[in-house]
Amino acid sequence: MAALKDRYSAVAITLHWMIALLILGNIGIAWYFNTLHGMAKLPMIALHQSLGLSVLVLSLVRLGWRLAVPPPPLPAYVVGWERWLAIAVHVGFYVIMIGLPLTGWAMRSASPLHHILPIKLFALPWPAIGPLAGLPADQAKAAEHTFEAAHGLLGKLAYALIVLHVAGALKHQFISRDDVVARMVPFLKRKMA
Repeated sequence: MAALKDRYSAVAITLHWMIALLILGNIGIAWYFNTLHGMAKLPMIALHQSLGLSVLVLSLVRLGWRLAVPPPPLPAYVVGWERWLAIAVHVGFYVIMIGLPLTGWAMRSASPLHHILPIKLFALPWPAIGPLAGLPADQAKAAEHTFEAAHGLLGKLAYALIVLHVAGALKHQFISRDDVVARMVPFLKRKMA
């Protein structure tokens, strides 16, 4: 097998790991705030939405970077179902990295909660989505439930994608012993010459 000619750019690697940490942290926060009740939930919801909006902003930057600076192609030895699965998982990650924050933002915009706890990106005000924030109460409630259901489904997709992504990385690192993981992990040395 030939050596990898390229690894991801430093910008792509940095964005990958920042977004990954934010997503994993936000999953933990969501699990935690779902154990809370009443007003005790509000600070955790605010943190969850700030991290989610951060994921949205960074994911849009990452998508723009990917379009401007295409990633290195998968090595030629990644073939068949592995190649298809790798592409599907990466596309799926863009769906959740953008879709989860968008559905969360839409859900909060339709919720009357945004009048009590304004949407913020940490200390910075973040606008509610105007058409959703201005819906009559019955329509707003229906929209909030729809976006909440979509957010939940995307969350479940995130769990599946994380498992597949980590399993694939472990397979390449410890079973195939190839350079696939070294393309995204800066401190890993390439194994193939």
